[in-house]
Amino acid sequence: MQVPKLSVISFLAIASFAVPQSIIAQPPSTSKTVTTKVGESHFEAALPSGVPLRLYLRSGDIRIVGTDDAKISVDVSRKNSDDLQDIKHRLNLMPSSAEFHLTGGPMNDVRISVRIPKNSGIYVRVPAGDVTVEGISGDKDIELHAGDLSIHVGNPQDYSHVDASVSAGDVEAAPFGESRSGLFRSFTKSGSGKYKLHAHVGAGDVTLL
Repeated sequence: MQVPKLSVISFLAIASFAVPQSIIAQPPSTSKTVTTKVGESHFEAALPSGVPLRLYLRSGDIRIVGTDDAKISVDVSRKNSDDLQDIKHRLNLMPSSAEFHLTGGPMNDVRISVRIPKNSGIYVRVPAGDVTVEGISGDKDIELHAGDLSIHVGNPQDYSHVDASVSAGDVEAAPFGESRSGLFRSFTKSGSGKYKLHAHVGAGDVTLL
């Protein structure tokens, strides 16, 4: 017996609406919380412990420190506080990661303090300045175009991979038994730990402590 084509189409249309919603693929969550402050020397916001954090910081004398607090706290200072009127803090907090941008402000003599949960995995990019990182027990991926980068690594046995390099300058890494000086100097180490460390400076020095 031949089934009318119209009946078949009607049946398929009805069946498609009968598919349970639970088995229809749902897009992944892309919810994002954005916190922005402009013209203020201090910024503070909740930051879950252990969340991978990307830091894009303007040039300056920068100190990044790990703490026991579940928040990010940023302080920007200069002799003349009026020069900080156009400084901008922006935190993007996603379900499984976070990103912080610090922009604006005067060209020179800016000191920046960043305090974050100590078990954060960090990715840091800075145009120029002196950067010190300490008290962070997590992955570290840090690059600086020009200046000096100092990283307190903690126990060197905690790392599965370490690489440090400069285009021009010195690499000093006493915890890993390495010292390099000159143009395009680098070293790589492998271990049995769980963390990864990448450090690079274009023109300047890398020091692992």
